[in-house]
Amino acid sequence: MIGPRPDPLPGPSRSALQTIRSLLPYLWPKGDRAAHVRLIVAALFLVGAKVAVVFVPLFYSRAVDALAPKSGAVVAVPFALILGYGLLRVTASAFGEMRDAVFAAVQQRTVRRVALRTFRHMHRLSLRFHLDRQTGGLSRAIERGTAGIEGVLRLAVFNILPTLLEVLLVTTILWRMFDWRFAAVTLVAVGLYLTFTLLFTNFRVRIRRAMNESDSDARSKAVDSLLNYETVKYFGAEAHEATRFDTAWARYERAAVRNQVTLNLLNLGQATIMALGLALIMLLAARGVVSGEMSVGRFVLVNTYLMQLYQPLNMLGFVYREIKQGLVDMEQMFRLLAVREEIADAPQAAPLAAAGGAGGEVVFEDVHFGYQPEREILKGVSFRVPAGGSLAIVGPTGAGKSTISRLLFRFYDTTGGRVLIDGQDVRMVAQDSLRAAIGVVPQDTVLFNDTIAYNVGYGRAGATQAEIEAAAKLAQVHDFVQRLPAGYETRVGERGLKLSGGEKQRVAIARTLVKNPPILLLDEATSALDTRTEQDILATLHNVAEGRTSLSIAHRLSTIADADKILVLNEGRLAEQGTHADLLRRDGLYAEMWNRQANEREEFSEAAE
Repeated sequence: MIGPRPDPLPGPSRSALQTIRSLLPYLWPKGDRAAHVRLIVAALFLVGAKVAVVFVPLFYSRAVDALAPKSGAVVAVPFALILGYGLLRVTASAFGEMRDAVFAAVQQRTVRRVALRTFRHMHRLSLRFHLDRQTGGLSRAIERGTAGIEGVLRLAVFNILPTLLEVLLVTTILWRMFDWRFAAVTLVAVGLYLTFTLLFTNFRVRIRRAMNESDSDARSKAVDSLLNYETVKYFGAEAHEATRFDTAWARYERAAVRNQVTLNLLNLGQATIMALGLALIMLLAARGVVSGEMSVGRFVLVNTYLMQLYQPLNMLGFVYREIKQGLVDMEQMFRLLAVREEIADAPQAAPLAAAGGAGGEVVFEDVHFGYQPEREILKGVSFRVPAGGSLAIVGPTGAGKSTISRLLFRFYDTTGGRVLIDGQDVRMVAQDSLRAAIGVVPQDTVLFNDTIAYNVGYGRAGATQAEIEAAAKLAQVHDFVQRLPAGYETRVGERGLKLSGGEKQRVAIARTLVKNPPILLLDEATSALDTRTEQDILATLHNVAEGRTSLSIAHRLSTIADADKILVLNEGRLAEQGTHADLLRRDGLYAEMWNRQANEREEFSEAAE
C-alpha cells in the first residue's frame, strides 16, 4: 500500500500574527538606514495624502455655502475656495503617487531579502529533507510566499492603512465640527460594514475554494483524457470520458452560481448598511439645516465624507480575501525557514587542512548508519584509502555502496563510528572546505540549461576560459566542442538533453577537473553508457585519477578490476576485500558476481551475433 504523500511544507502551523511578526525584521532590517528612511518617508506621504483627502470636502462645502443665495444678494465666485479645492485634490494625488513610488523600493527589497534567505536555507537543508519532498512543491511555496509578501504589503499600505486613517480623521472632524452623534453614526456604520464584510467574505472563501477545486478537477480530467486519446479509442470509452467531464463541470457550475449569488448578496448587504448610515447622517444634518444650526454646505460636507469613505470600503471584501490568502502563502514559506538544518557546521568548525602530498587519506572507522533508526544500512564498516591510492566498492543492490559516498560528502552524519580525511573527522570541519576537497562524477550527470562553458566552469567559481578549455582537453571533450557551430557557447538544453550520454559524462569530468580536488569519487560513473563509450570514458577517468585519491562505486566489475583494493559489501557489512586477482582466487561473493556478469556478457554477445 502506498502511504500518504509527505507534507512539502513541514513544521507546525503558524497564526497570521506570527507570520506578520516574522515579516517585520525584513521590512525594518537592522542597520539598514536607507530602508528605514524610505519606510518613514512612505509613511509621511501616506499621512499627507489622507490629510489632503479629508480637507477636500471642507473646501467643497465652503464653496457651496459661498455660492448659496443670501437674501437676494449677488454672489461672487469663490475663486480661492475653488482653487484650494483643486490644489488639495492634486496634492492628495501627488502624495499618493509619491507614497507608491517610495514604498515600491521598500516592498521589492523586502521580497528580495526573504526570497534570498529562503533560497539559501533550502540549499542548507539536508539531502534527506529534499528526498522526502517534492521539489515542485517547495519551489511553488517560495513563489507563492514572495507573491504573498508583495500582495500583503501592497494591499496593507495602499488600502487598509489609508482607509483606517481616513476613518479616524473623518470621525474626529465630524465630532469636532458637529457633535458626537455624527461621529457615532459614522463609526457604527463603518463597524457594521466591516463586520458584515469580513464574516460574509469568510463564508464566500469556502465557496470560492470549492469552485476552484471543481474547475481544476474538470480541467485535469479533460487534459488526462486527451493525453490518453489512443487508450480512450482502444476501449471505446468516449461516452464514459464525456460523463466524467460533465459531472466535474456540473459541480463547477453549481459552485460558480453559488459564488455569484453570494457576491450579489454581499454587495447588497454592503450597500444597505452604507445607505442606512448615509440616510441617518443626512437626517441629522437636515434637521440641523432646518433649525439653522447648520448650513447647506455642512449638509453636503457630511454626505461627501460618508460617500468618500464608501469607495475604499467597497473593495474591502476583495482586499481582505487577498490579504488572508497572502498570509497563508507567507506562512507556508516561513514554515520552511523554521526547519532546522540536520547537517550543520560544528560551532568551532575549521577548514579541512591538507596533509600535503598527492591526494588525501580517507578512513572509515567502524561506521554505522541508517536512513531510519529501525533499519541500519551500514553495520560497522571500516577501511582505509591512502593518499593517492584507489579503492573500488562493489556489492549487490542495497548493500550500502552509495551510502558510503553520501557519508563521505557529508550529506548525512554517521550514527556510529567516524569518517576521517587526513586524520580529521568530517563532522568537525567546515562543510564548504570538505566538499571543495572532493570531486564527484555521478552516474546520472545533470547539466544546467546553459552553455557548455558555463557547465564546465561550474566546477570552480571564476574559472577562466583557458582553464575551462584545458579541463575539456583532459576530459577529451574539447575536439567535440570545437566542431559545434557555437563552440563553448552551445547551450546543452534541459538537464543536458541535447548531448549524448558520453558527451554529458565528459563535460561532468571536465567540470570536476576545473574544481581540481585531491579526492575523486566515481559513483557508477559509466553504468548508463554503452560498452564502447564506457571504455573511452574509463580511459579518461584513469588519466584524471592520476595523483588523486579515488573511490569508485561500481556495478560493472570489469570497470574496477585495476583498483589498488576492492571492497565487497553485503547487507551493510564488509564481506571481502583485496585486489581483483585475490578476490577471484578466494572464490567468494566477488567471484560469484564476476562469473555471473561474465556469463551475461557472453549471452549478450551471442544474441547480438
